[in-house]
Amino acid sequence: MTPAPRLSIIIPTLDEAEVIDELLQHLQEYTARGVELIVVDGGSGDDTAARATPLASRLIRSAPGRARQMNAGARIGRADLLLFLHADTRLPHGADRLVANALSGSDCWGRFDISLEGRHSLLPLIAFAMNWRSRLTGIATGDQALFMTRQAFDRAGGFPDQPLMEDIEMSRRLKGLSAPACLEQRVISSGRRWEEAGTWATIWLMWRLRFRYWRGESADSLAREYRHVR
Repeated sequence: MTPAPRLSIIIPTLDEAEVIDELLQHLQEYTARGVELIVVDGGSGDDTAARATPLASRLIRSAPGRARQMNAGARIGRADLLLFLHADTRLPHGADRLVANALSGSDCWGRFDISLEGRHSLLPLIAFAMNWRSRLTGIATGDQALFMTRQAFDRAGGFPDQPLMEDIEMSRRLKGLSAPACLEQRVISSGRRWEEAGTWATIWLMWRLRFRYWRGESADSLAREYRHVR
């Protein structure tokens, strides 16, 4: 019988043909160490699935929606440790070992610090603010590669089936189980949404949406204003 993998990396995709090859090639170092790569496609209209199939451990399809896709991947994952990775984000070297070490004690979930890749001079400042906001609040974003034990995932009820802020809500649930392990090693994520939509406009939009969500407005209502929602 094939031994269970040490970590399942779950990647939700939707029309990510431009980046999926590079991401999965980057992750091949982990498969050699017994890490499972699960790509969950939400109905891409391009050849994302075809490109991912030969490089992933498993590719499945689900209804679109990042939360639904991540939950579907977690259901079939075989490892006791889960890591949820956006298609435009790269892990630091040895991330599987970093996650295992971080979750070997009392913490049952965590995230990485982040660097944003792009041309705009404000991107380093945005990443700095994201990292420190996360440390102060104990809330992580999906861009920071959330990881957790399977037991914590199950106890939290998985990601909430909502079109936006699923990472915020999941962090809230997990905070009830333990404080997050905030790793200083950095994932590198694309700054494309800030550059394409305008850096200041995106900052203002995200802070406004977060504040309204904190005040109790529904994610469905907020999603209508967020052009990048999947």
